[in-house]
Amino acid sequence: MAVIRPFKAVRPREDIANRVAALPYDVYNREEAQAEVLKEPFSFLKIDRAETQFAKDVNPYEAKVYEKARNTLQEMISEGIFVKDGKNCYYIYELTMNGRSQAGLVGCASIDDYLNNVIKKHEKTREEKEIDRINHVDSCNAQTGPIFLAYRSQKTIDNIVGKIKREKPLYDFIAPDRIRHTVWKIADEIDIEKIESEFRKIESVYIADGHHRTASAVKVGLKRRAANPDYTGEEEFNFFLSVLFPHDQLMILDYNRVVEDLNGHTKEEFLSALKQSFLIETIGKEPYKPTEKATFGMYLEGVWYKLSAKKEIRSSDPVEGLDVTLLQNYLLTPVLNIKDIRTDKRIDFVGGIRGLKELESRVNIDMRVAFSMYPTSINELLNVSDAGQLMPPKSTWFEPKLRSGLFIHELG
Repeated sequence: MAVIRPFKAVRPREDIANRVAALPYDVYNREEAQAEVLKEPFSFLKIDRAETQFAKDVNPYEAKVYEKARNTLQEMISEGIFVKDGKNCYYIYELTMNGRSQAGLVGCASIDDYLNNVIKKHEKTREEKEIDRINHVDSCNAQTGPIFLAYRSQKTIDNIVGKIKREKPLYDFIAPDRIRHTVWKIADEIDIEKIESEFRKIESVYIADGHHRTASAVKVGLKRRAANPDYTGEEEFNFFLSVLFPHDQLMILDYNRVVEDLNGHTKEEFLSALKQSFLIETIGKEPYKPTEKATFGMYLEGVWYKLSAKKEIRSSDPVEGLDVTLLQNYLLTPVLNIKDIRTDKRIDFVGGIRGLKELESRVNIDMRVAFSMYPTSINELLNVSDAGQLMPPKSTWFEPKLRSGLFIHELG
């Protein structure tokens, strides 16, 4: 049911892959991206964030910036920094962090599967965030950042991946953030046909991370279909670059919240208001990390508390039962008057990779109260997607992050 096909990857030369590979374009602000490119001239950020090659007063969304991205990519191909495989292949991309590994299959997913909801979403997208990547992909004539997809694990695919991983890898390096990146090629025709066949038996594939990039890739494909009314459906623009991970290898980290004020409440009034929906336990100075669903840590005026949602507000609904929903519906909105976390400037978000000390630091510097979350599980994500519902914003934080620049998918 799912179409995942091999492709002729444009990829970095083996001796330079570690220098090319870069974190996704959207984890950096402009100054940080500029610093990365200055530090590493081969960094793929010079393509993904081509404004780093212009003065700071140049608008990053000008046409000449996207032209620079295209020209830089073509120059790096001409110089032999990137090479192109001569046949359609799959690849295995394994990331190892703190001794824990996850291995995904690199291939191209179908825009029709996205449009027909075989590829399922759990977040809304915003058009203004899509436009940049639409212009980037269209100008480069290539997809440069893989979409992070998940599927319910399948034994046959697992076995093929396990077999290939015993072979010598194409790339094997440790990045400056201590994440190990290992890549193998799947070139055997029998293995390729078996993988394609097995994915056709999988009913649903899920966007784990990269909703905006997926929507952008699909819109580029639709744009090219409109410009080529005789398209067959086999052209490369009908597919988008993806790394697909079996669900049981994935881990979602907590995505924590910090708020800059108590909405006019005193500390005592605030705690009193919370008692309507939560049981409150004082923990003390030691940071509190929730160990079960429907519990939250709270840091306020130098003290950690444990909040436990009362039974009457808990729910078995895939969305209403999420911890992020409970916090939103019974604390952030009614008590702190934060109704839309996408637009309210009083709230910010801290990925669990930064640790609970970062929450304390934010409260000590520019915020008033922090909330540590129990992570959304991968099964919760799949259940929400299967129900055709959407998660609240900032529900999931995946680590480690896929690197851009290791695989490029040309659109034809």
